[in-house]
Amino acid sequence: MSVLPWLIRKRHIQNSTERRNLGFFSCGTGNPIDDCWRCDANWQRNRKRLADCGIGFGRNAIGGRDGKYYVVTDSRDDDPVNPRPGTLRHAVIQDRPLWIVFKRDMVIQLKQELIVNSFKTIDGRGTNVHIANGGCITIQYVTNVIVHGLHIHDCVPTGNAMVRSSETHFGWRTMADGDAISIFGSSHIWVDHNSLSHCADGLVDAVMGSTAITISNNHFTHHNEVILLGHSDSYTRDKQMQVTIAYNHFGEGLIQRMPRCRHGYFHVVNNDYTHWEMYAIGGSADPTINSQGNRYNAPTNPFAKEVTKRVETPEGQWKGWNWRSEGDLYLNGAYFTASGAGASASYARASSLGAKSSAMVGTITSNAGALGCKRGRQC
Repeated sequence: MSVLPWLIRKRHIQNSTERRNLGFFSCGTGNPIDDCWRCDANWQRNRKRLADCGIGFGRNAIGGRDGKYYVVTDSRDDDPVNPRPGTLRHAVIQDRPLWIVFKRDMVIQLKQELIVNSFKTIDGRGTNVHIANGGCITIQYVTNVIVHGLHIHDCVPTGNAMVRSSETHFGWRTMADGDAISIFGSSHIWVDHNSLSHCADGLVDAVMGSTAITISNNHFTHHNEVILLGHSDSYTRDKQMQVTIAYNHFGEGLIQRMPRCRHGYFHVVNNDYTHWEMYAIGGSADPTINSQGNRYNAPTNPFAKEVTKRVETPEGQWKGWNWRSEGDLYLNGAYFTASGAGASASYARASSLGAKSSAMVGTITSNAGALGCKRGRQC
């Protein structure tokens, strides 16, 4: 027997074993995030494996992987300045890495925005956790945050109040817009498997130099301006922004901004767009948009078949922007208006992972949103 095939087979087994030890369980769904951890019946004991499963530009977000577990037990008390131990607010303002979980199902109504400190994971798996009818999540000037498995909805503007952002600092906050998740001047952020709807402003907004972000496996419904990426046309620091939008389901009751982009590099890959009323993907200020392997199902409205919208920009300017559609599936008359020369360097920078076939999108996104995980079973 030749030694070479034996060595190759040994190395293959070794590599597979090493990947399993890292928490990679191949379920064969085609969704690389889910296949990484959901097949493990002991997922609850191995929660932190999730931090090794990231993809895209936010793949290095480790959240609270290197810290202790913190169990939220109190859903009712919310003091924005002096939060009590056991509350979600007390957990997220700590100055050390934490993996935050919940003792039971709960609805948390925040009096003010929840300002999350660096190196935190908020992990709702195994419980039914709603953040609703009050302030919602702010990720500002921090790094390494994972938000996973939450229902976030009916967020309202808050502010003109004192709010604590760390163990040692609290300060005056002006009015917050009422976003479900607001990312401001932050990096290495991963928003995965959440159900988001019906907020006063955006569902996920990332602005003011934020970068290294992945928004994946979420279910978005019943909202107008869904995702904003980039502060303003004049804020050129957002040229550094890199965001991956992957495996999400953009569902019923959505109108626009899935996402709406400025300046940076955006990879929109293997998402399922089943509803929009105005447009799906928009932008201004010369963003690079790389759309790959998505499924776009246009509304019945004959005036809303176009996936794309260049916002308040004449064609003479936007025709040079690099917007590409590759391997996308268009249904019910949907169409994508591409532009630019297709500069390879721009698209290479905007490509954060390999796209699957658009024929797989239904399977890949079938479990988008917060999951109903049960202890002792594959999730």
